[in-house]
Amino acid sequence: MTVDSLEKLVLVCCLRVLRNNQLNGTLDVGSSYSDQLQLIDLRNNFIVDFTPSPGFKIKLIKLAGNPICQETEGTSTYCRLQDTNYTYSTPENHCNPATCIADKLSSPNCRCAYAYVGTLYFRAPSFSDLGNSTIYTSLAAFLMKFFNSHLLPVDSVSLSNPTRNADNYFVLRLEVFPPAGQDAFNRTEISGIGFVLSNQTFKPPHEFGPFYFIGDPYPKFEGSTGTHKSSSTAIIIGSAVGGSVLVLLALLAGIYAFRQKRRAETADKQNNPFASWDPNKNSGDVPQLRGAKSFSFEELKKYTNNFSETNDIGTGGYGKVYRGILPNGQLVAVKRAQAKSMQGGHEFKTEIELLSRVHHKNVVSLVGFCFEQGEQMLVYEYIPNGTLKESLSGKSGIKLDWMRRLRMALGTARGLQYLHELANPPIIHRDIKSNNILLDDHLNAKVADFGLSKLLGDPEKGHVTTQVKGTMGYMDPEYYMTQQLTEKSDVYSYGVVMLELVTARQPIDKGKYIVREVRQKMDKTKVGYNLQEIIDPAILGITLGGLEKFVDLALRCVEEAGAERPTMGEVVKEIESIMQIAGLNPNADSASTSASYEGAIKGYDHPYTDESLFVYSGAFLPAKVEPQ
Repeated sequence: MTVDSLEKLVLVCCLRVLRNNQLNGTLDVGSSYSDQLQLIDLRNNFIVDFTPSPGFKIKLIKLAGNPICQETEGTSTYCRLQDTNYTYSTPENHCNPATCIADKLSSPNCRCAYAYVGTLYFRAPSFSDLGNSTIYTSLAAFLMKFFNSHLLPVDSVSLSNPTRNADNYFVLRLEVFPPAGQDAFNRTEISGIGFVLSNQTFKPPHEFGPFYFIGDPYPKFEGSTGTHKSSSTAIIIGSAVGGSVLVLLALLAGIYAFRQKRRAETADKQNNPFASWDPNKNSGDVPQLRGAKSFSFEELKKYTNNFSETNDIGTGGYGKVYRGILPNGQLVAVKRAQAKSMQGGHEFKTEIELLSRVHHKNVVSLVGFCFEQGEQMLVYEYIPNGTLKESLSGKSGIKLDWMRRLRMALGTARGLQYLHELANPPIIHRDIKSNNILLDDHLNAKVADFGLSKLLGDPEKGHVTTQVKGTMGYMDPEYYMTQQLTEKSDVYSYGVVMLELVTARQPIDKGKYIVREVRQKMDKTKVGYNLQEIIDPAILGITLGGLEKFVDLALRCVEEAGAERPTMGEVVKEIESIMQIAGLNPNADSASTSASYEGAIKGYDHPYTDESLFVYSGAFLPAKVEPQ
């Protein structure tokens, strides 16, 4: 293709990247280009001359790697590699025209190699100028620093083709090049690079916001079967004879192995409740699972990159949680028990049977489990946007307006209603708090962490006698005093979460208890119940439709006597009514996707400060709990 035919293509847009396209001839920009034109990137082609129109800004053109730059020895402004927006490499070499063959690409260091190529999708960048070179230089530098710190063999990276897609995501092409002396990555290196990008171990500069990565098939490995045909008759005959001998030996070895396996299974059944379990059958005293898979320890070790610190996404009384990626590309959260918190085999079996029954869009799903090599692990679906607590504290960078908070309150209530009224048998969560409510891609709330959950058992009994466990600030005082656990204990904890949604304050802060603070400050004779002093500044000053009814409902949920609290079914109906007052359709799925994140609120300090001193889950309470 000759460059003369490019005039219209180059001029209709503010940005045009046309590198490595074997364009030739003389570049004539013309005089009709748009004022919005920011850059024409024509590096590594075969352009021999350049005729700028009067008034054309030379800095808008990039021609490094073309014959014209060889003739000028790269001294012209448009031949320089400095200030390149889309590539990053340490040396500042001057590339010759691209001569790479097959699927090889030219790296920023002027080497032809098989690059690992993929697409970065940034869902909520804080900038709009796609031609700002500083932004791309910063991202490329972050990438190189990250690859080096993780000992990944990367020589250079190239960033190109910045665009906005139909979802208004910022889309950027990424090319990662192998180190000097290699023209391609091996399978292990590709797996490592793809893993850290796909599971978001890499953290870009803050202005880029949340992202995900989709890699292209690596061309070096495509179509490689590794099979060869022999043309020698003698080899064929020899192979047949040798094969017969091997088959006979394999048969004898198989009979021996089968007998040994039967002996091992017989011994294992005495100690392992999973020993005789066939996931495709529902026979005998084995876990009755619906959709949950049994993983081996080695599988989960591989999927979490040997339980690496970079994949450590949380720690609790039960143990640690690691991010992992399954062979089908699904992200999961692997909850690994510490030795001191592990249950007996039968108790663990009961727990996963319980969790495998739970299937609701507002409850985190169990993907599978591991029970071997002295390990107990639960594998959940990975929820990408963290906890409600992180968003209320401003740590996640997600702005929660009033409408989103109402949707999260409804989603959490529906999840609890399902556990209390529709699960068979009913389940009491026993540890509802903002840290156990996760937000998915569309900011739908999902109830998580069933480590303290209890079956309600006989519906006529109405309660479970149990040692008191939970989290300070969320705990039902009636349950604490009587040790009688009922579904109304979850209702109390949920009411505390409702007050968190209004105030963004932690339940207990500097001796002040959120329930008591709201009751003392509210004045029902005034608009908004006169709660402006403690309402989250992020929503203060805007219309909060249904606020008074929302606070009334929250305070009913935290009544000291469980009999005076509503059921979760009644809570769901009332929040649906409040949402209608606010102008929302309670039956519509959330329309707020991660693309509409508005970033962390700036200009004020979040009242929700670090609550590390108050995190308390899975242990016995002290002798006395008296929130002041």
